[in-house]
Amino acid sequence: MTATQEPVAPADAADAAVEQPYAYAREELVEPDWRRFPGWRDVTDAEWRDPQWQRVKCVRNVKQLRLLMGELLEDRFYEDLLADQREMATMSMLLPPQMLNTMAPHAGVDPAKFTEAFYADPIRRYMLPVRSDRHPVWPSHPHSERDSLHEAEMWVVEGLTHRYPTKVLAELLSTCPQYCGHCTRMDLVGNSTELIDKHKLTLKPVDRQDAMIDYLKRTPGVRDVVVSGGDVANVPWHQLESFLMRLLDIETVRDVRLATKALAALPQHWLAPKVVEGLQRVALTAQRRGVNLAIHTHVNHAQSVTPLVAEAARTALDVGVRDVRNQGVLMRGVNATPAQLLDLCFALQGEANILPYYFYMCDMIPNAEHWRVSVAEAQELQHAIMGYLPGYATPRIVCDVPYVGKRWVHQLADYDREKGISYWTKNYRTGIELTDAEALQRRYPYYDPIDTLPEAGRRWWTEQHA
Repeated sequence: MTATQEPVAPADAADAAVEQPYAYAREELVEPDWRRFPGWRDVTDAEWRDPQWQRVKCVRNVKQLRLLMGELLEDRFYEDLLADQREMATMSMLLPPQMLNTMAPHAGVDPAKFTEAFYADPIRRYMLPVRSDRHPVWPSHPHSERDSLHEAEMWVVEGLTHRYPTKVLAELLSTCPQYCGHCTRMDLVGNSTELIDKHKLTLKPVDRQDAMIDYLKRTPGVRDVVVSGGDVANVPWHQLESFLMRLLDIETVRDVRLATKALAALPQHWLAPKVVEGLQRVALTAQRRGVNLAIHTHVNHAQSVTPLVAEAARTALDVGVRDVRNQGVLMRGVNATPAQLLDLCFALQGEANILPYYFYMCDMIPNAEHWRVSVAEAQELQHAIMGYLPGYATPRIVCDVPYVGKRWVHQLADYDREKGISYWTKNYRTGIELTDAEALQRRYPYYDPIDTLPEAGRRWWTEQHA
């Protein structure tokens, strides 16, 4: 039986003007004017488009940030930043001009107003964290870990994580052109901080790559290789192209994905003629082989999507890359509202030809609780964004559960909302569980941020960890 409802005429015209929860309005992309910063007042368009200039002019410390900002930022911000670097930072500072230029683009030149806008800026919040951002009571979850996904436990050779039956992650290096405060590989990637003494890759790059290729040749069940790091934009192009061509020579490899946040943070790299020409050679080889070659980037807010980012994405597609996809991270204060997510997705999909693909819940690394959302909040966000975007461009919000892998946020088996503990199951064994008879029957826990719990739940965790 079909339920029907007779239309009800509005009492007057005002009653008919009911707004949608989200109102779409197209916004064309704009490159913010970098000359608004005193330190870049004389930078030319040609310099801005030069990837080498971008790399040399990265901001790596407070002194360089002061030189760039002049009188725009008040001292209280620098003091806050230094306190975070001493006490909380898991990643060292490394900000390309392109990414810094997307922060507080409309803040003006009044120092007090600019400082407030800079504090509030969503990109600043995850790329340049300060001490006052961190949660005052629970900066880290009691179950947080440096390698929260246990990837290094699943290395079959150094840097090659065989976590899923048919897929591997190849970490070619441990550096990036930019360092995100919430980096899931904070135990390995980047320079050591006051708090974290980073692990190091020990093999020479050529020996590491040889070992990876050898394993893949001996393991025909692997068909999908994510080439990452770090960021592949930091691999010298001739070395990266050589590795990719060797991958494409392996008959059983059918998907290759290049992981690079630099498409958004340093699009100049992906527009460099040498890189574009090399990418075309790789893409044409992949097409001849029938291999799906894609680029996966990492954009977390619509402000990051500028004309240069769109140009870099379209250039990759023009030379034969099959897809450019986005894997964002869901973070409070950055993109954890329906409007923020939808604005970002429309900028990516509609203006830059980048497919919104995943939003990961921020992993349980140390000092990340102020970014993380609960599973319940993620479920509500998934519901809220449905129906606005084309189905193929509606991102899945996923929870990357330790020892399980990526799961849509509605796939949990059980959920204790009071204590914020969700339980998950899986349908395959990771590489370290091949002899574990109970792996597919076990329930694996994941933990909500404690400050999102009801009072009884917060009290329980306080008593457990007093």
